[in-house]
Amino acid sequence: MISMDELKFDQNGLIPAIVTDAADGKVLTLAYMNRESLAISMAEGRTCFWSRSRRCLWRKGETSGNVQHIRTITADCDRDALVVAVDKDGPACHTGAESCFFEPVYIGEAGQPFTVKGLYKLLEGRKETLPEGSYTTYLFRKGLDKILKKVGEESTEVIVAAKGGDKAETIYEIADLMYHVMVLMVEMGISVEDVYQELASRHIIDHKVKQEKMTP
Repeated sequence: MISMDELKFDQNGLIPAIVTDAADGKVLTLAYMNRESLAISMAEGRTCFWSRSRRCLWRKGETSGNVQHIRTITADCDRDALVVAVDKDGPACHTGAESCFFEPVYIGEAGQPFTVKGLYKLLEGRKETLPEGSYTTYLFRKGLDKILKKVGEESTEVIVAAKGGDKAETIYEIADLMYHVMVLMVEMGISVEDVYQELASRHIIDHKVKQEKMTP
C-alpha cells in the first residue's frame, strides 16, 4: 500500500474521489478530499469530503443518514485520483437517486449495459404493476409454489446440459435459472445486496480458514 504522502493533491490541496458501490461497481458520485478529510475517512471507515462550495469538511450522511461505509480506497496509476468503494446506507445523490449520474448524454447502439441490479429492479416493477402478457406477471400471480417449481425445473435443466458437455446450452440454462431465482428473490423480499453480503461473509471466513491452515 502507498502512503498519503505519495498521493498528488492539486494546487488547492484536493484530490478527486470517485465513489463506487462495492456491491456492483456502479459509480455513485464524484467528490473531493483534502488531506484532513482523507485521514478522517480512513480513521472512521466512512466517507468524509471537502466541500468546495461551502469550503468545509462534510461527512456523507451526517444529516441525511445515507452514510457510506468504506471498503477500499485505491489510487490511480498517477496517484492523483482515488476510487472509494463503499457499502451505502441509502441514496448517494441529494435528489434521492441511487447515483448522482443519471442524466443521459449519449447512448450508443448497444444501449445501457446489463446489470443484475437492473434486472432486479425490472422484476420489482413487474410485481408491482403486473402488466398483462408478461411471463413474469404470470409467475407472480401464480405465487411461491409455482416459482419454486420453475426453479427446480431450471436447476435440473442446468444439470442435464452440463452433463452433456454442451457449454452453450449450459450457459442458456444457467441464465434461465438465474432469472427464476431472481423472481424468487423479489417474491420473498430478498435483495441483491442481501446475497452479496452473504457471499462476502463467506469469502472472509474462507480467507481466515485458509490462513489458519497455512499457519505452521
